[in-house]
Amino acid sequence: MFTENFEDNKKLLQTTLRSSECFDIIERNITIAGKKAVMFYIDGLSNDAIMEKIMEFFYKNTKAENFEDARTFASECVPYIEVDVIGDLDTVVKNILSGISCIIVEGFTECVMLDMRSYPQRVTSEPEDDKVLRGSKDGFVETLIFNCALLRRRIRDTNFTTRAFTVGKESKTDVILCYMDNRVDKKLLDNLSKRIDRLNIDSLSMNQQSLIEALYKKKWLNPFPKVKYTERPDVAAAVALKGNIVILVDNSPSALLLPTSIFDLLEEADDYYFPPITGTYIRFTRILISIFSVILTPLWLLALQNPDSVPEALRFTIDTGPQNIPIFLQLLIIEIGVDGLRLAALHTPESLTSALGIIGAIAFSEFAVDSGWFAAEATLYMAFVTIANFSQTNYEFGYSLKFMRILLLILTRVLNSLGFAIGVVINIILLFTNTTISGKSYMYPLFPFHGKELLGKLLRIRFK
Repeated sequence: MFTENFEDNKKLLQTTLRSSECFDIIERNITIAGKKAVMFYIDGLSNDAIMEKIMEFFYKNTKAENFEDARTFASECVPYIEVDVIGDLDTVVKNILSGISCIIVEGFTECVMLDMRSYPQRVTSEPEDDKVLRGSKDGFVETLIFNCALLRRRIRDTNFTTRAFTVGKESKTDVILCYMDNRVDKKLLDNLSKRIDRLNIDSLSMNQQSLIEALYKKKWLNPFPKVKYTERPDVAAAVALKGNIVILVDNSPSALLLPTSIFDLLEEADDYYFPPITGTYIRFTRILISIFSVILTPLWLLALQNPDSVPEALRFTIDTGPQNIPIFLQLLIIEIGVDGLRLAALHTPESLTSALGIIGAIAFSEFAVDSGWFAAEATLYMAFVTIANFSQTNYEFGYSLKFMRILLLILTRVLNSLGFAIGVVINIILLFTNTTISGKSYMYPLFPFHGKELLGKLLRIRFK
């Protein structure tokens, strides 16, 4: 509870809010009519223009007649509509974390609350790479303060901590670790904090990617992603509430989520915006499509090289007729060609994107088959693989699946059945040996095995 002692009240809020550890909780000391006062508010959730007007009025106020108590002060000395007086500590803290500004004045046993909230919103309605059918349509922006405020809006708890770092001798880029202090893995947090503190680099020229490569300098030959990105504040907030760490880097409109396993990469926000049975079906479909996107074309190539081993019911899949170009080369050419079209679409003006897509579809379909460049089956299977890659929101994960598929194709072509088996084993080894930035297993909770956690990763469990 608050007392008439100003310093005690101030220290009580400082301790409860942990303002010294959270860079976005601002403490502003002022003087009103000769009396000491302090204001607490969340940077990024307050309207600066309104606050400036109120502060100007406070500085001009030189009469202390109406300073008997907080309620009289609020009714007669605060030039604002949305004002309340609260004496309960928990309620005051909850309001501050919701974006409401708090004023403590010398001699008062209650706090004056001013609702000057101004929640940040992205100019574009939704991140292009993280769309959902339902749920929030806001997304992270390039301003660090706004990104923190988007998380604060969803997590109104004193345990939510935003720890600030400055990285880069020249760029001096702001980096924020966001986490729940009562749930986070303290060992991982301490290790990550020390590694960021010890970074001795000139700049984070490429924002998050520069930070990741500076933190994790080894084993980049393994193509599987070491972290998960998200442009959605609802996803980042959900991850933080589970006890994970969210890293925000200034000038980057996405967040890094740690620790990350392959099961995290296979999750999407849409899984949780639908009922459990629908979310489970969507997740299983995504997992199966990812597996088939890796093994489909190598399996087809293996069947073409061993026609006698193909069951009679599947013989139609290997009846490709005479080919001017070997199937193996056809598959590789289409792999590269699809990436060429993707890069071209990325740099094509929006008004011409549709035309480019039509031209690309024609080039890799009927015309390519009629000219004798590609078999119809090769075009069909590569079309499935290309579409399957778009089922993954994680761009890096989609490319890692592509690299594994190409490796399987090459080994199958060179060593036949043995090469296919070796390729599958190599892929499994790469999955199990891929250490993330957090140092934890990439295959957790499958390895080390944790049944309950694994069930939650495979199935969309009902919210409790």
